Amino acid sequence: MQAQDLTTEVAGLSVHLLRGGEGDPAVVLHHSTGPIGWVPFHDELAQRFAVHAVDLPGYGRSDRPSWARHPRDLAILLNRALEQLEMDGVTLIGAGFGGFVAAEMAAMTDARLRSLVLVGAAGIQPAEGEILDQMVLKEEFYVQKSFRDEESFRAFYGEDETGELADLWDFSREMTARVTWRPYMFDRRLPHILATVRTPTLLVWGEEDRVIPRSCAELYARALPNAQLEIVPEAGHVAEYEQPETVARLIAEHVGSLA
Repeated sequence: MQAQDLTTEVAGLSVHLLRGGEGDPAVVLHHSTGPIGWVPFHDELAQRFAVHAVDLPGYGRSDRPSWARHPRDLAILLNRALEQLEMDGVTLIGAGFGGFVAAEMAAMTDARLRSLVLVGAAGIQPAEGEILDQMVLKEEFYVQKSFRDEESFRAFYGEDETGELADLWDFSREMTARVTWRPYMFDRRLPHILATVRTPTLLVWGEEDRVIPRSCAELYARALPNAQLEIVPEAGHVAEYEQPETVARLIAEHVGSLA
């Protein structure tokens, strides 16, 4: 599918997004490694939704807010972006770090949300294990760890990573360090605020996630009053890349059940 390039202005910053498909609005927020364009997962979603794949502020082709120092800062900007785009009844989908931002957005206000989907989301301190720290790893190795194994990584990205991808990962890591450092990739306040979120929520976790421990999924399920958890077989942290049809189907079924 050919996606349409769009931008919107928020607080003097340009926010870039790709739009494709028809139906109810879905907003997709990417991982900390940055936006890689329109991927098969977006195509699968676009069979049911009008998909808006957003470059988070400071990532991809969106302007970088030099003042931002917490995922909540990005959440404020993106809630304003939804207002600018006059979007209501939104299915908000956040993956990895994008899930952290999506959870912060819902915690602030769920007035524009129909449903919330968190795929391997960061944001909560694990009860067991640790969130894999990408800052201490070579970026390519961290991205490989996001998949269930190297074979799956190679199947998605190909045998040779381009310099363009390496540049994207490095650029994204700089922004990630600005907004997720100390503590890394979680906020101790977030679980308490999530108790106020009434939006129906789907938690999706890869069965072989090597980045965000399963205990985080269970803590999200405990914190959110209206949440269900689905485990995706043969998938790691980037379940939507490895099993796009399955994850898109789970989301469509979740939203369909709300009707």
